[in-house]
Amino acid sequence: MTTVDDETAFQPICSEPPRIADRLHHDLIVPDEVRDVRRRVRDTAGRVVAPVAHRIANGDERIDGFPRDVFESLATDGLYRIPFGTDVGGEGLAHPAAATAVAVEELAYYSNSVAAIFDVHCILAGNALAQGSSAQRDQWLRPLVTGELIGSFATSEPGASSDLSPEAVRTTAVPDDDGWVLDGRKRWITNSVVAGVVIVLARTAAGLTTFIVPTDAQGVTIGTPDRKLGNRGQITADVILDRVRLGPEAVLGTEGGGLKIALQTLTYGRIGIAAAGVGLAQAAFDQMAAHLGTREAFGGPLAAKQHWQFLMADRATELEVARDLYLKAALRLDSGIPFPEPEAAMAKLFGTRLSADIARDAVQAFGGLGFTSRRGADDAPGPVEAIYRDSKIGEIYEGANEVQKWVIARQIFGREITG
Repeated sequence: MTTVDDETAFQPICSEPPRIADRLHHDLIVPDEVRDVRRRVRDTAGRVVAPVAHRIANGDERIDGFPRDVFESLATDGLYRIPFGTDVGGEGLAHPAAATAVAVEELAYYSNSVAAIFDVHCILAGNALAQGSSAQRDQWLRPLVTGELIGSFATSEPGASSDLSPEAVRTTAVPDDDGWVLDGRKRWITNSVVAGVVIVLARTAAGLTTFIVPTDAQGVTIGTPDRKLGNRGQITADVILDRVRLGPEAVLGTEGGGLKIALQTLTYGRIGIAAAGVGLAQAAFDQMAAHLGTREAFGGPLAAKQHWQFLMADRATELEVARDLYLKAALRLDSGIPFPEPEAAMAKLFGTRLSADIARDAVQAFGGLGFTSRRGADDAPGPVEAIYRDSKIGEIYEGANEVQKWVIARQIFGREITG
């Protein structure tokens, strides 16, 4: 009696179930400004993202493309200002990382694609640019904060993704007169199709170096968008660099300092992906709770069965842990610790794994409806199928979860043993 067969009678699909976290979770560890951001972003997400979430989740990356209407609405509501200081037009919050992370969670509740776009635009490209000179911040970060410019971040390559050692990175930057010439190919680059600027990690004589590359520079080509299992509104494509000439002002930070910028940025990014995992997990959990409480089978609601009661109790507890983990990591980042380990790795590992687990539970709870994208009888969208597809990528990008375990193991045993 612990499995659910396909429904024999059609039932309405609950698109906006009650938010169980509002009863179970208490934001006791975050400041008032972070709670305020959560409320604001939830309002925007409900108005802007929720109505088009199914369109985004089931689109074709090569046809439907980037959800520009949503991107521009988030800019209008000032969401891209949250992570940044007042010197570039940001909000100047005392706890920007924690506020940004809760923003990601609220966006992911409706669309993991939109959360990923926000993450790459703000946490990856924006955070990297924030480490640049005053002139670089004025030229590139200010328009990113307003949404006039879309940002992208390129470290991954066909042969280098989680491995960002100088030996693995094949993209090169060679001095030429007073500037640089870049050659290489970056892969899985989010926002690249629509971006005005991409932050590129390249190998130089001094080591890995980060460059600010305008996408309209001669020699920059954006490849055909990938077609993916999930996150179909998060357009990814190759960025091809063919003798791209850049001036000395294109170096972000110092020559040879690119790996530090990349790792700091990706650590922040992992907190964002952890928050997105929590948002997805909470959405699946809420849909499942509403369904179990109303779906009649075997003489009563499914929620009357001990199997589902115990499962949901376990998942509610895990959600609480996952949310507190990413918030703790973000608050440590806000305190000035550039690499808040092991919390960042733990949060990413736990939050993304939980989202995949709860999404799978939700498909099982809904039975055939859980496996359905559109119901034939009335063309109503399935409640959890897109969450199931979108959840998997969290365990892969921003450092595969196996890498996160390695990071945590280093904290336990030390680098001299783990490598």
